[in-house]
Amino acid sequence: MERGLIQVYTGDGKGKTTASIGLGIRAVGRGFKVYMVQFLKGTDTGELHTLKNIENFKVFRFQSTEKFFWSLNEEEKKILAEDMKNAYEFVVDVLQNKKCDILILDEIMAAIHSKMYTVEDVLKLIDMKPTEMELVLTGRSAPQEIIEKADLVTEMKAIKHPFEKGIPARYGIEY
Repeated sequence: MERGLIQVYTGDGKGKTTASIGLGIRAVGRGFKVYMVQFLKGTDTGELHTLKNIENFKVFRFQSTEKFFWSLNEEEKKILAEDMKNAYEFVVDVLQNKKCDILILDEIMAAIHSKMYTVEDVLKLIDMKPTEMELVLTGRSAPQEIIEKADLVTEMKAIKHPFEKGIPARYGIEY
């Protein structure tokens, strides 16, 4: 692989995770190894059922609860903090040992906004990126410091959303 870049998919619109998965599938088709670490995602999603069958696309989750962050009690938040500590250590190991060609940190921005990590924690991960590895970070409201480090930043902007009409997330479409 040539020099790997840093990509950020951010914004309040749909498609950040989907875009990163699409990039990963394209890369696997060219013989690359892809790791996706999902932060603060514990619920079953349709893409997991497909990705588990793609040999060089591995998804790692460390959250032991399926609840959303805002619905956790204090004890559950402590457990989640330990889960996120384990996830961070895993990412450090992946970076230091060059375990993949493309590393996707899905919803890493949510981990920052929920105070599981600081911006500085994530900047340290970015600085650890091996030269040849592609690093993709997703999530709403990417901090300016991360945007400045990135080579590519795409903002998904919500123009219209079915939630506004009272249409809930749909099986096989949103999850």
